[in-house]
Amino acid sequence: MKTICAIPLFIVAILPTFGSEPPRSLQMRDAATHEQLALKYRKALQEDPFRNMTPAKVGAPSVTDQPKDIVSESDVICFNGMATLVPKRAILNMPANMADRLKFKPGGKLLSWADFYAQNRGWITTVEVNQRQAEGNKAIPEEISTRIGKSSNLVVATYMGGPISVLPLKVPAVTANTK
Repeated sequence: MKTICAIPLFIVAILPTFGSEPPRSLQMRDAATHEQLALKYRKALQEDPFRNMTPAKVGAPSVTDQPKDIVSESDVICFNGMATLVPKRAILNMPANMADRLKFKPGGKLLSWADFYAQNRGWITTVEVNQRQAEGNKAIPEEISTRIGKSSNLVVATYMGGPISVLPLKVPAVTANTK
């Protein structure tokens, strides 16, 4: 009885394959010969744009671009036995009563900016700037500039949460028309 029920199910399952197209045969082709590959390689060498380039007349980057001392390129903020490094020009406002916090005190534990800021949010304020403002190509908005000037906190410029140097605003040179 079970085989009688299974036969119609088997026929129903294979029936759609009889009406469909036969499987397409794969087209076979020969592999490229050594001569064909060598010809393509010679053509690629003739059209190589790097062959016509002249080498640069500068010294080796490992000699000319020596890394600088990270401490000389940074400002130190130290408070309550903790310290962190921020890039020069990242501090936008430094109140006079906090000037002693810009010196490293011996025995201070060096922390990352995120950890140091998390523990000192009470006296540090951050101002998020974009890349154009950090490069000095765009001014920081007037309302933010006045707020920075009036702040009694240490103000640090940040870009995507991390401290960043803010270059002075680039003023275009005014050319006088002479007749």
